Amino acid sequence: MFKGSIPAVITPFSENKVDYDSLTKVLTHLIDNGSHGLVPCGTTGESPTLSHDEHKKIIEETIRVTDKRIPVIAGTGSNNTLEAIEYTDHAENSGADAALIVTPYYNKPTQSGLYEHFRVIAEKTNIPIIIYNIPGRSIVDMSIETMIELSKIKNIIGVKDATNDLFRPLITRKKMQNEFCYLSGEDGTALAYLAQGGHGCISVTANVAPKLCSEMHIAWQESNILKAQEINLKLSSLHNSLFIESSPGPVKYAASLLGLCNENTRLPLSQINDDTKKAVKNCLQELELL
Repeated sequence: MFKGSIPAVITPFSENKVDYDSLTKVLTHLIDNGSHGLVPCGTTGESPTLSHDEHKKIIEETIRVTDKRIPVIAGTGSNNTLEAIEYTDHAENSGADAALIVTPYYNKPTQSGLYEHFRVIAEKTNIPIIIYNIPGRSIVDMSIETMIELSKIKNIIGVKDATNDLFRPLITRKKMQNEFCYLSGEDGTALAYLAQGGHGCISVTANVAPKLCSEMHIAWQESNILKAQEINLKLSSLHNSLFIESSPGPVKYAASLLGLCNENTRLPLSQINDDTKKAVKNCLQELELL
């Protein structure tokens, strides 16, 4: 079962190419500061802008640097089922611990289409699969009923829930017959999600505040609710600032201030504005991260 603080890892770029030296620096920083897992090539890693070769090499490098110290959940989703199978098969053969697969964006599949998409990928691979349900970006929303049916497939083992609907995990858990891993995809409500039965969070904020995010989850696991709430309150302004503009623009700027990588994103994401930069920098200073 995956749990705790799991950064959705940023992809550093230099002159519009993947900066693998900075990627190693980022990964080492996250591991050394207590992260409980890593997700390369997710939304925060700008996966839609990566070439096939870049996507695969980033996953390989993450697995190499991590060296089995913590789990690697490789982002392998696509709105092309055949491509998602290719990425998932590669992640499995490379030694990833699980695959994070997003609901197909742009195509707008029906619930039947969503079921078949995940069923086919699961049957073509053996790696544990986590469903990534993020209606705000993919437009489609996997229903609880569809998720329950998919959970009956042996290697579909959990969900990254980025709906921000805190009633949903309760309803799903009540109806779900099988053991299932519940991971939040929303930093601002991650602690509340834990209270609803969640196991952890695939986090943007953990890229730049990995120790605090890890300590919050550990406090929760140890039933130190007051400490978890205290850390959550500390992080609240940073959570907010990292989503003033489209992620990962703000978090990459924050990472640049920490000396982890530069702030470059790939088009169609552009540089964040000065007001956003000021807000992000202020939050890092308040947390004494700068």
